[in-house]
Amino acid sequence: MGTFVFCGEGGEDRPVLFADSEGRAALIAIGLPELLQLLLVAPWWRECQAFTKEESGELAAEYLEDIPDLFTQRDHAAAALGLTLPTEGQVLARLREVALGIGKDFVPVFTPEVEPYAPLFQS
Repeated sequence: MGTFVFCGEGGEDRPVLFADSEGRAALIAIGLPELLQLLLVAPWWRECQAFTKEESGELAAEYLEDIPDLFTQRDHAAAALGLTLPTEGQVLARLREVALGIGKDFVPVFTPEVEPYAPLFQS
């Protein structure tokens, strides 16, 4: 479980933060199209801590056991949204770049308790 939040001012090109129910958070995309590409190409992205194609392939296999037509559904959704999908490797590289590069110093604070979120990914 978690929440996606657009950060800052502007439109769909703003950074996107993901905060989970366990108190971890990270910037994961810059803009809505990039977020949708991540979610469609690698819906298992949260478990992909090493950002490698091998790790992602193992996670994909688990997803495909439960949703055998996942890639067909993904392709239909991308077509309906007018999105061109990058490769899995490109999506994971961009996730790493945003989460551990662009967003490395971004530390959201859980306001009611004034406690910083823990990083969702470790470098």
